[in-house]
Amino acid sequence: MALFFLVPLFTGLVTGYLSKKCHDEVAYLIGVFTIISLFVSLVLAPWQIQLVLLILVFISTQRLLRNNENKQSPTNRK
Repeated sequence: MALFFLVPLFTGLVTGYLSKKCHDEVAYLIGVFTIISLFVSLVLAPWQIQLVLLILVFISTQRLLRNNENKQSPTNRK
């Protein structure tokens, strides 16, 4: 398994940390670079890691939808 996807991932995490420390327009530019580098690391990741992330997204989406349906449904209790 090639681990070269870790380079943009680590770069994205470091720039994300740095963007929290900045409080001006540079923070927005760093934030854009963070998103791009995290997307590139996701594309370069092996299929096993992509599959695990896809499963996690499906599970969390189902939970959020279930919680949202419970909040919106009226309860007819007396």
